[in-house]
This record gives sequence, structure tokens and C-alpha cells, in this order.
Amino acid sequence: MNNEYNPARPLMMHIDLNSCFATVEQQSRPMLRGRPVAVINRRTENTSIITASYEAKKYGVKVGMKYKEAKLLVPDLVALESDPAKYRYVYHRLLAIMKDYSAHVTMKSIDEGVIDFHQSTAATSGRDLAEIGHEIKQRLRAEIGVAMRCNVGIGTNRFLAKTAAGLHKPDGLDVIDATNLRAVLDTLQLTDLTGIAVHNEKRLNTVGIETPLQFLDAGPVTLRKIVFKSIVGEQWHQRLRGWEVDDVTHDLKTVGRQYVMEAYGLPREKVIQRLHHLCESVGAKLRSQHKAARGIYVYAKTYDREHWHARQMASLPFFSDGAIYAQALQLFTRAPGVVREIGVSCYELSDGRGDQLSVFGDELARQDAVTSAIDAINQQFGDRTIHSAATLGTDRHVQQKIPFGSTRYL
Repeated sequence: MNNEYNPARPLMMHIDLNSCFATVEQQSRPMLRGRPVAVINRRTENTSIITASYEAKKYGVKVGMKYKEAKLLVPDLVALESDPAKYRYVYHRLLAIMKDYSAHVTMKSIDEGVIDFHQSTAATSGRDLAEIGHEIKQRLRAEIGVAMRCNVGIGTNRFLAKTAAGLHKPDGLDVIDATNLRAVLDTLQLTDLTGIAVHNEKRLNTVGIETPLQFLDAGPVTLRKIVFKSIVGEQWHQRLRGWEVDDVTHDLKTVGRQYVMEAYGLPREKVIQRLHHLCESVGAKLRSQHKAARGIYVYAKTYDREHWHARQMASLPFFSDGAIYAQALQLFTRAPGVVREIGVSCYELSDGRGDQLSVFGDELARQDAVTSAIDAINQQFGDRTIHSAATLGTDRHVQQKIPFGSTRYL
């Protein structure tokens, strides 16, 4: 336990693209620059806003708001359906720029990442990180597009770097270290801290902690035994003081996909077709991570808010689209008739493919070779270049969503 503030030179940098998807659309369509823009997944009134440009945000448009509500605030709001291919392209360009400065880069989501300069080259580590931050901003505009902007935060650990990146949006650059830590925290609310939402705020409030400074001054025993009732309290004690506790990698536990029906009362065969599409998507994700599964979970929600679900465990690992679909279809026969939403997940994952159950029609060696060949073609020429004929026509409905969290599938 370190009770003092981390006195080290801040060598963690957090890069956060500003209103990423809306800004990418404004970059690709110059006529939209300076106009209120919202990105949505589907062009319906009840769809939710994924990202809003700063021109829309200043009128109160927020992520998660219904499109019809946003239109009341901003009648001339331009709503665009998401275009994941564009965002993936920008993600890879940003990643390439960041890797020019250190081999230790971690992408936290499709629009933000962290550069660890602790083990960078002598030439890079000797430079002022604020100078590098401004250089990355300039390269973003020069190499991706003039409309692109980002916030840069620099700190002694990942948490303070991310906090710094959120201080002055858009296009800000801030540094938090031991010399200004208290001054910066004094300007914030508890819920401004990543990881402190309403539930944790209430926990802190119950012991009289109502500000980030009071949080910083709280002792590790109080945080562990009274507030969080776990080691999480000690981690917060260290995190707030600039010591690194978040450099961890979590193994993949589940792989899944869900879909909300595009129309009311689709015939059962159409629902099954979309279920098949989801299974192919889950299979591709599973294999991209070199994983096999033993468990499968299927759920359905009705328009009456009924939630049905079923799961089963196989005796041997499986990974092919056919194996996933055969099991999902078997479970789905018990699902309610008229559904609004469906989903498929694989769990109990293991490394490597292993043997699959022959009961699902897999001639193991041949099936593995065919599956690998299809994956290679889809990887080179685009998702679903080759897919089951049974899912023809579903691409215009079951579109690939934007991955907000993990970037492992990018």
C-alpha cells in the first residue's frame, strides 16, 4: 500500500477520439461539418442515438436518447445509419499512429486507447509527452482527416490519464501528476470519475464521502471494509493516488450476438433465418479468438415483455457454424411464437478447437479445413463473403453493430 501520491514522471497517455462516429461521418461527408449529426443503428423513430456530434450535443442530444426525442430538440438533426467499416478503418489508422511511439499500446474501445511509455525507446521516452500528444493530434488530422479531433490525457497511471483526457472536451490536452492531483480532483464530481456511477456514489455518500477530494483522503480500511467491502476499496485508494492497478487482461468468457426484429410478427421461418445468421456471426467471432465452446445459450423476448431462455452443455467442445446452429435451433423449438428480440451466446470457452461432436454432422478434419478456408476468405474479402444459403437476404436486416467495448474482434 502506498499512502503518498505517485511522484513519478507521468508516462501513461490516453487518447480519446471526440464524438468518434459522428465526426467520422462529418469527415467523410464535408457538407455535414458544422451541422448537428447523430449516428443510429436503424432508421426508426424509436431507435437510440449511438453518437452525437458536438453541434447536436450543445442542444441537449445525448447518447442513448431516442431519435424521436432528439428531433424535438434539434429539428434539423441529420441522422445517419452506422457504417462500421468506416469506424474500423479509423480505428486501425489510430492504432498505427499510436504504435509509432511505443510497442505497449492497449485499445480500450474502438475510439480510445492507452500508450504506455515506460518501456519505449530512449528517443521517445526522452521527449516531452505533451509535445507527443500535440503531434498525435496533428497526425490525426493530416493522416485521417481535417475534421478529426481527439482529447489527450497524461498521467502516472491509466486512471489519471483517462481522467485527464476528459477534462477539456473537445480537442483538449491535460496532464495529471502529484503536483496538481488535488487541484484537478477539486473541480470534479464523484460521477466524473470512471467507475463511479450512481450505485457507487451512494455507497460513498453513506460514509460521508461526497467529493473526489474526500474520496482521495479516505483511508484504505474505510474503503475496503465499509464502502466496497472487498479489495476493490484498496484498489481505489491506490488508483486515486496515481499508482497502477488497472494493467490487467481479462480472458474471454462468452461470445454472443443479439438482434431486434425489424418488423412486428415476422413468420417463424424468418425468425429462424435470422437466428441462423446470428449463429454464423458467433461462430466467426469464436474462431477469430482461437476458442472452442461447450455451452450454448439462446434467448427470446416477446412484445409482451416475456423473456424466454434455454441453455445446454455439450460433452465435447464445438466451434463450427453448423454445430452452433444445430444446437441453437434445437433449443429454439421451445421459444414463444411471436418474438421481438433473439440472441445466441457460447460459453465455457477453451483455447484451441479440439474435437467437435460428430452428432452435429461434422466430419472433424474435413469440417475444420473447410471452416478455416471460409474464414480466410471472409477475412480477406469482407464479412459474409461466403455464408450459408439459408441466410441469403438477411444482411440488409441483421447488420454488424459497432463494438463499443472490447476491440478483440477488430
